[in-house]
Amino acid sequence: MNPDFSGPDGWIDAVSAVFMVVGALMSLGAAIGLLRFPDLLSRMHAATKPQVLGLFLLLAAIGLQMRTWWVWPVLVVAWIFQLLTVPVSAHMVGRAGYRTKHLHRELLTADEPGGRGAKAAAEAALKDNPDDGR
Repeated sequence: MNPDFSGPDGWIDAVSAVFMVVGALMSLGAAIGLLRFPDLLSRMHAATKPQVLGLFLLLAAIGLQMRTWWVWPVLVVAWIFQLLTVPVSAHMVGRAGYRTKHLHRELLTADEPGGRGAKAAAEAALKDNPDDGR
């Protein structure tokens, strides 16, 4: 069965099919990351980054398939809502995880909330190599 890309509808169908597949793969990647990553912060990253892009591609595919102008404002509002709420919720989850110590401190490259971690890191660096402090 060969797809017919001769008219504009064929190209719109092809683009929306690619958007659907890539968007679904991005969402699947986010779900796998939630299950497989070891700590809270990396899971939080997996839940936010690919999910927003995957949702954008799926909403764009829906808009292309509907072929009406009135659906686009609704889809844009849905995507903007996700774009505004996902980073805020990820930030709150990250802060709550940090405060309740539900993360692997050894995996952090910098531990700076409140400035406490930067001071401890500087003291540890001076202990390890006292010649650098002079």
